[in-house]
Amino acid sequence: GPSGCGKSTLLRAFNRMNELIPHSHINGEIIFKGSNLYDVRVDPVEVRYHIGMVFQRPNPFPKSIYDNVAWAARIHGYRGNMDDLVESSLIQAALWDEVKDILKQSALSLSGGQQQRLCIARAIAVQPDVILMDEPASALDPIATLKIEELMQSLKKDYTIVIVTHNMQQAARASDFTAMMMLAGNSRAGTMIEFDETNTLFTRPKDKRTEDYVTGRFG
Repeated sequence: GPSGCGKSTLLRAFNRMNELIPHSHINGEIIFKGSNLYDVRVDPVEVRYHIGMVFQRPNPFPKSIYDNVAWAARIHGYRGNMDDLVESSLIQAALWDEVKDILKQSALSLSGGQQQRLCIARAIAVQPDVILMDEPASALDPIATLKIEELMQSLKKDYTIVIVTHNMQQAARASDFTAMMMLAGNSRAGTMIEFDETNTLFTRPKDKRTEDYVTGRFG
């Protein structure tokens, strides 16, 4: 959907990131594995352990490549072989071959695309159930974007991935299911107007607004 229609707000609701925004107001439920994530008995830190997030701009910590990947696992008391965990996470993120000889080097020395794949490695190091990606390639060049899209195709075998994008071509390439969001009338509130298998939504949309958007007539 277009900018400002609530895509990122919806995404952040899935791991309770909106609660970190001052004066935010939240209603409703999100059911995950049979439980409401917003139940007062649910620890939001535990939610984020199971539902990781990769942000729009790469945000590696000012630490070594190795420590970036190991950080969350250490926080959560990982007791296995940390070297093996770092290596497997970087392999899954399609970054190992590029950094295996410079693991002690600062993560900030990597290119933008490498930093974003490092952030993905950091997210999957704790083996979450879901990975949220908020326009993960919007700040990257076309080659780096292609690598991120190829990585998502590989990771979806093991993780549920929820991606936010306003790039229709990327949505068509990267996803199995697509939800279309729009602003509701003249209000600032966004609403989901259609959800379907990606091929169906792009070729036989049910809502006229979806049809206008995917064919370039919107706005």
